[in-house]
Amino acid sequence: MPSRPVVLWSLFAVQALCCAYFLYDITLDFVRPGSVNPLVDSDLVEGIVTVTLFLGLAFTATELRRALSHQTRLTEQLQVASGAFQTLLDAKFADWALTSAERDVALLAIKGYSIAEIADLRQTAQGTAKAQAASVYRKAEVSGRLQLISLFLDDLMNDALLPTAQEPVH
Repeated sequence: MPSRPVVLWSLFAVQALCCAYFLYDITLDFVRPGSVNPLVDSDLVEGIVTVTLFLGLAFTATELRRALSHQTRLTEQLQVASGAFQTLLDAKFADWALTSAERDVALLAIKGYSIAEIADLRQTAQGTAKAQAASVYRKAEVSGRLQLISLFLDDLMNDALLPTAQEPVH
């Protein structure tokens, strides 16, 4: 069976041909009123073209509904992942017994800020931010920011965020 994009582009091409047929028919009616062209004036051809367009509309509506449903599902997963990430952060920070300052530093480090940027944002000395980051890494039993981030990513990727049947990706 052909892939979904091939089917959709093929359907688009057929619909474009159908539209071209009707445009040609209308153009001939205006350019040569009263002339008879057996291909253009055939009720059978017009019926086939019309049925083809209706089938295309039905298929397009089904695909649109499926795409919107998939988008809604992805939005829900993103919301769950966001909430799951915050829950995971809170749990890990509590397990590590981080102070409020260490929590702030850990969060900023996870977001990708440098020690200098963390110090500026927190309005502290770079040495203080560096010491707090080192304390976070020690409590988390990691060697640095990348390992800290990987702890959270590994936990999120190992859990199914929404327990439902897998939808095929297209």
